[in-house]
Amino acid sequence: MASGYSAVPRDKFVELQLQNHDTSSLIPITSNGYVKPPNVVDGNIDIDDSEFDNYPNYPLIVGGIGKGSGVPGAVFNLTTSIIGAGIMALPAAMGVLGLGLGMVLIVVIGILSEISVELLVRFAVHSKALSYGEVVQFALGRPARILSEICIIINNAGVLVVYLIIIGDVMSGSYHHVGVFDQMMGNGVWDQRKLVILVVLLVFLAPLCALEKIDSLSLTSAASVALAVVFVVVTCSIALVKVVEGKIDPPRLTPDISSNKAIVNLLVVIPVMTNAYVCHFNVQPIYNELDGRSPQKMNHVVRITTLVTVVVYGFTAFSGYLLFGKNTESDILTNFDTDLGIPYSAALNYIIRIGYILHLVLVFPVIHFSLREAVNALIFTHSSISDSKKRLYILTSVLLALLYLGSTMIPSIWTAFKFTGATTAVSLGFIFPCLIALRLDGQGQSLTRGEKFFSWTMLVVAAVVGIIGVIGNVYGLQDHS
Repeated sequence: MASGYSAVPRDKFVELQLQNHDTSSLIPITSNGYVKPPNVVDGNIDIDDSEFDNYPNYPLIVGGIGKGSGVPGAVFNLTTSIIGAGIMALPAAMGVLGLGLGMVLIVVIGILSEISVELLVRFAVHSKALSYGEVVQFALGRPARILSEICIIINNAGVLVVYLIIIGDVMSGSYHHVGVFDQMMGNGVWDQRKLVILVVLLVFLAPLCALEKIDSLSLTSAASVALAVVFVVVTCSIALVKVVEGKIDPPRLTPDISSNKAIVNLLVVIPVMTNAYVCHFNVQPIYNELDGRSPQKMNHVVRITTLVTVVVYGFTAFSGYLLFGKNTESDILTNFDTDLGIPYSAALNYIIRIGYILHLVLVFPVIHFSLREAVNALIFTHSSISDSKKRLYILTSVLLALLYLGSTMIPSIWTAFKFTGATTAVSLGFIFPCLIALRLDGQGQSLTRGEKFFSWTMLVVAAVVGIIGVIGNVYGLQDHS
């Protein structure tokens, strides 16, 4: 063949990235994901499957070169992994932190998250890992991989439950707020929150969640980012009009420490903000499907994503808190059920709420993808979910059913964000990436003095934030009781 590739008479093969024009590019792969170069004897390929487990796990490109996603598609998928329900909780976080400290933390946490992702990408490529769990195992061992996959499952499941809670509260209403359906059509069967969530799950979410590759969601991710931008633009425009008309009270710029409850809220709000930036579990799947992939190209994707996210979060938190002040709900969408005090208030309320519900519907499958991958890796250790369509559909159905049950049991998005933010989000976003970098430093890849200082500092800070967050959450529950 002109390309220098030799055919392999096996039913299942993939393309191995090799250098120096190696002619044995196409080789078989076993069910555990390990590969070895074939032995060629007199022009025939001799393969001993029993020896496969002795070879390292080389990076694979399924389907050949040049068929992955471009930078825009990768940016949309990674941005969608970040911007979800977190955008709803940030205005409430401003109510605890004050606008001054809150805006600073949005920028600082975004930058720290971006640096930790770059470290993760570098050492994942160095270790030839195909997933978050694999790079953790390469650096820290099998028990740490199991722990990281459990963290991904808890974190992603919590986030997806939050999405369903928001969808139910906004569309069918809650105890304190009127739903979109009630405002548009009056009382009816659509008042049943559980029924609304179930219909959305079966009709809209299930078909998207059943897709096999994350690159298949690039277009829906682009649409979700566009809807998030619409939300930000409309919210900022309303806030600007009310500021010009003098209808907004001056916001608080510093944290509230006037009571024990305020101090506890201050302790738990940092993990909530940390949770808003966690996308690390989707970095490797997106990198795997990136056309012409390289660490430098992926870093470019990450930096664009971070910039977009910080801008969207900053404007949303600022304008949302300006609009509602101390009355800002933990899910700001529920605030948009009253007269905003400007022309066309009712129409704008509908645009904001329905637009963002559509955004969450399009974000849901991207987060679900990593949840399903983590569950599959934990249960079926050496088998990819793409090996079996039947398993893919069964896992998807079971996970969606469990998420639906969770959405009927957890009372609010603030409750979910506080606990996942203080535990799994801090671990996935900062603790594991820093441990990986420090453990693999000097083993083919070396950290600069600044990177080493950053890794140690972030490791300590993340651990302290997590511990304080958990203590604050437990104390808050006892105080509430």
